[in-house]
Amino acid sequence: MNDNLEQATLGGGCFWCLEAVYADVQGVTTAVSGYAGGYKPDPTYQAVCAGTTGHAEVVQLTYDPAVISYRDLLDIFFSIHDPTTLNRQGADVGTQYRSIILHHSAEQQAQAEAYIAELEAAGRWPDPIVTQVVPLETFYPAEDYHQEYFANNPRQPYCRAVVAPKVSKFREKFTFRLK
Repeated sequence: MNDNLEQATLGGGCFWCLEAVYADVQGVTTAVSGYAGGYKPDPTYQAVCAGTTGHAEVVQLTYDPAVISYRDLLDIFFSIHDPTTLNRQGADVGTQYRSIILHHSAEQQAQAEAYIAELEAAGRWPDPIVTQVVPLETFYPAEDYHQEYFANNPRQPYCRAVVAPKVSKFREKFTFRLK
């Protein structure tokens, strides 16, 4: 990895949604769907979906902080999912869909916790934010067929019903961040 690049790992529901959004963000060089935050090594999609690994579906971003800040990545993150629903995003239910920030450093942890406190103080949502902020221990890339899933399967029913609206919402709100 280029010394000037940094990483962020975020989970907010299905990883296809987050990857599709962040793939369009200026300064993000890669967005990789995967699994993190659990206890079973080398998890598979089937095991994660069954809830037997403790892992969440996440996206790991490599980004250039000279182009986009970690805080800006968090701003996008909190705009594209509901951080107040425990273990759920829409019809996707289970711990694998929890809202989670897996920090790579004490600085990222402090920024994430401060940003959440700001959002809570502003009363952006009527319910409390349940997003976990925990250290990243290990990131496991998802199987190849999950990578760039929305780009490769835009007509798939889930993509049309769930991913496309999130991507559209992001593009409308963050036009200035598009590649």
